[in-house]
Amino acid sequence: QVHLEESGGALVQAGGSLRLSCAVSGRTGAYDYAVGWFRQTPGEEREFLAVLAWNDRYYAESQKGRFTISRDAVKNWVYLQMNSLKPEDTAVYYCAATPLLSNSAAYVRATSYNSWGQGTQVTVSS
Repeated sequence: QVHLEESGGALVQAGGSLRLSCAVSGRTGAYDYAVGWFRQTPGEEREFLAVLAWNDRYYAESQKGRFTISRDAVKNWVYLQMNSLKPEDTAVYYCAATPLLSNSAAYVRATSYNSWGQGTQVTVSS
């Protein structure tokens, strides 16, 4: 089983930056699983943001250029750097893990992931 724990959520002003962290533990090495970032607002489905699968990075089109996913392979942590934050980025942010998939298009679906963290709140004030 893979255990994930997010951290780094905070209250930030519009235009600011945050780096979210996802600590990955369990019977897995840093490259055994794909780790993705999603976010969710009340009443909405989880929205795909980015995924790191082996050394491949995929982003939601809407977030390209503002969000960057990266990894510390030694610590087995995955990060989401978020820049130029907007009030509409306010949400609970989750990291999730899945074994590497042959179809990369499947990474955008929350149902493709079998392990999830508890989430971290990001609030962007205007």
